[in-house]
Order: sequence, then C-alpha cells, then structure tokens
Amino acid sequence: MSKTYLLAIDNGTQSVRALLFDLQGNLVDKAQVTITSYQSPQPGWMENDPEAFWQALCDACQRLWAVTSVPKSAIAGVVITTQRGTTIALDKGGLPLRPAMIWLDQRRADQLPKLAWWWDAAFRAIGMRETVRFFQREAEANWIAQHQPELWAKTDKYLLLSGYLNYRFTGRFVDSVAAQVGYIPFDYKKGCWAPKHDWKWQAMPITAAMLPELVPAGALIGQVSAQAALATGIPQGLSLIAGAADKACEVIGAGCLTPEIACLSYGTAATINTTTVRYLEATRFIPPYQAAVPGHYNTEIQITRGFWMVSWFKAQFGLHEQQLALERGVAPESLFDELVNTVPPGSLGLMLQPFWNPGIKVPGPEAKGAVIGFGDVHTRAHLYRAILEGLAYALREGKERIEKRGGQRVTRVRVSGGGSQSDAAMQITANVFNLPCERPHLYETSGLGAAILAAVGLKLHPDFATAVHEMTRIGQVFEPEPAHANTYEQLYRRVYCRMYRRLQPLYRDIQAITGYPEN
Repeated sequence: MSKTYLLAIDNGTQSVRALLFDLQGNLVDKAQVTITSYQSPQPGWMENDPEAFWQALCDACQRLWAVTSVPKSAIAGVVITTQRGTTIALDKGGLPLRPAMIWLDQRRADQLPKLAWWWDAAFRAIGMRETVRFFQREAEANWIAQHQPELWAKTDKYLLLSGYLNYRFTGRFVDSVAAQVGYIPFDYKKGCWAPKHDWKWQAMPITAAMLPELVPAGALIGQVSAQAALATGIPQGLSLIAGAADKACEVIGAGCLTPEIACLSYGTAATINTTTVRYLEATRFIPPYQAAVPGHYNTEIQITRGFWMVSWFKAQFGLHEQQLALERGVAPESLFDELVNTVPPGSLGLMLQPFWNPGIKVPGPEAKGAVIGFGDVHTRAHLYRAILEGLAYALREGKERIEKRGGQRVTRVRVSGGGSQSDAAMQITANVFNLPCERPHLYETSGLGAAILAAVGLKLHPDFATAVHEMTRIGQVFEPEPAHANTYEQLYRRVYCRMYRRLQPLYRDIQAITGYPEN
C-alpha cells in the first residue's frame, strides 16, 4: 500500500519552508529559502514586495521537488501557515498596490478616525480609551489612508499574507478563521468578521467588501490553479486546505491541546500559549486568538522582540563566535551555548527586562527594555545569559497571569521555535519555570501543525485528538535543577516582578523628554 504525504508551506518572518510530512508526523523532506527582500525606506519601517513572498514560496517548492523522492501523486493536499499581522492591499485586478507592511513595521497613524460619542464614552468609563487609540494608531490601514489616500481609494481587497497566498494558489479571496491576527475588524470571540455595529468598523477605513471569506481551519479552500501549478510545481487540482497562523500551528504541532500544557514559542517573537475551549482574556480587554482547532482559543502572551534579541546580540557582540564557527565548521549557536555555560545561573545579578518594544497594557505603550545590576565582573557572556533568563522570566510572568485568570495550573511546558534548539535556553527555561521543559520530536512544529490541519481536513485522521496523538511526540526533556531553580525563584519574585512597576515612571519621563517610544 502506497504512503500518503502532506505538503505544508511555512512562510515565516525569516524564511519560507516547503515541508513534506507523512501521517505519523515524520518530516520526510524539506527545502528552505531565506527571505532577503525586506526593505526599510525609513527607520522603523519594514516592507516587502508581495510578489517577492510568492516567488520565495515558488522557489522553496521547486527546490523541494529537486531533492525529494516522494512522488507528487502521493501528496494528498497542501496547506499554508504564515507570519501574522502582515497586510497587503490589492486593486480590482488583484494586483498589489504597494509593498506589504510587515508585522514588525513601527510606523503609526496620527490622524485617527473618530468613534461615535457613545463608543468613546463607554471606553472612557471602563478605562479602555487609550487601548482603543493604540489599536487605531497601530492599524496599517489607518496609516495608508492618512499618508497614501489616493492609493487607499483604489484598494479593493485588504488581506493578510495568508489570504494573499491562498488567492495566488486558487484565485479565491478566502482565508482561515485561525489566521486572523492583526489590526482588522475581526471578532476574536465568535471567530468571524465583527458585526456591523461594532466599533472596529469606525476605528479604521476597512469595509466588509475588502475582506476575504472566512472558513474554519482544516476546511477546503479550493484547488491549486494551473498558473500556480506551473510556478510551484505542485500538481494542478491538488486540494488547498485552510491553515492557521504560525503560532497557532506551533501550538498543535507541539501537541498542546489542553490548558495544563503551555506551549512556549522561541521565535522572532516569543510567546506563551495555552489552548482552551473557553474564551479567556489573559490580559483584561485583550482577546485570545482563535486556535488552530476550531472552537478553541489560544491564551497568548507575547514578548514582541523575543529571540530577535538573541539575533541582536549575535549581530552586535557575537562576531568572535561567528568567525570561530566558520573556522571549526560548526553552527554558531553551539558556541553561544558554550558562552552561556561559562556564566552561573542568575548571571551574577545581571537582570534584563525584555520589553524592547512597547505594548498595549502589560507592558504599556511607554515601555522600554532595561538591564540592571551591572558590575565590573560582567562580560558579554553575562549579558547573553541575562537575555535568555529575562525572556524566561517574562514568559513565566505570562504563565502566572494565564493561571490566575483561567483558574487552572500549568503543569507541563513545551518549547518550539528556533530558540528551542539551544540546550542552554531549554535548561534555563526548566529552571526558571521549575517545571520539566519538553522539546518536541522535531523543530518544524509550525509546519507540522499545518500538516495536522490538512490530515484532519482531508479525513486522513478522524479528529484532532487522533491526529495530534499520531503525529506529535516528545523528544528531549530538561528537568529543573533544584539549586538553580531556587536561585531563579528568588530573583524572579524579589527583583524581576518588581522591575516594571518601579521603572514605569522613569519610562514615561524618558518618553516625554525624548519622544521615544512615539506617543
């Protein structure tokens, strides 16, 4: 009997990966194309030509066919997962009007659409007015309408990257409910576009006609068109299954289906997620996202500049390790783990608060990063370890917020994303959380989660519980070390948990004096 395979395409922030999985969750073959086409016309801006995203996807697929021995006839379907919050405006002909605005883009609108007086009064009454204004300033549609009004007037469709790639594959404007993460008029509780009377339609210039049809994750979107088949090498007529956002896919790809298992994602953004059937706001008035499993939610708390901080450190302070890695023919990451292990747990009191980007509530819009406790004993090795520890502290604080709001303890921690490949980061996480820290059996959890959606959608597995059981498993487990866990417990409770509250007034003064972060 011939085997069945699934093609998952993962369009992340740093690369596009074409991945072939079997129904047991084994990664059979893989091809990867680094995204090098990002542009920054001004400081803080981050854009990419939508065609460049499509071309990178096509290149990844063509490279996959060049290396795999799996016959295309054995592939049952294709599914896409993408970076979140990246927006694309199309004209009536379906062509991009401007570069895509990437989720890391920092430009803000300063002319905000006015809400009806009753909405404004209601938000003032519950202390949410500034949160709504933050939403409006962040909304890419508001920036385009303010700064490029003629272009916005030509906008016929306004899509996330996932919807754009679905369109390129099938010619249909359809997207997954579980891919809707961004500044758009979406009802996160009901999993649909916001009702007509909702304030979000007043908060930005998007109309219902601009948005794609929404279908549940795992649903059939359409078939691969002749044009897409020619560009990608994927068989024409192959079923395209609705995926989910990359973080949502990571959660099920790591096997986290129940609220006692927390999924930590150590990617460009670091997140902690649990999966629940109950709508649960881990931070009051900040909605959970739709999970990859229909009818479920992900109670996500995010550190925007998560393992980006590791990349930042390598670029600014890691030239020696990068050169040494070239000489030895090893991955630079292995040498950075060696660097971490030269420093004791707690980094001799060097404490880092990883708020390199402002937030909405916790942290607030005034937030900045901080490092305290410097002494003459500290080196760049201490700073590197402090980064890993600071990220773990921040995610532990997120775990405790989720537990407090949800009433259920987290008893297991599972880590995915690029940072999970660092043994040092995994051991630090186990010690900071004082819980066993589990690494999934493979690194490509986002792609695997997308493949799980395709497997259930195509009835190759009868339900999500079965698919997760058959396709995910635990690899290495890092147990907490009692003495080190005690050190972290003291530093976390007595220092880290007090840092933001103590520094917040100073952040506000810095913002008022320097104008950064922009108010």
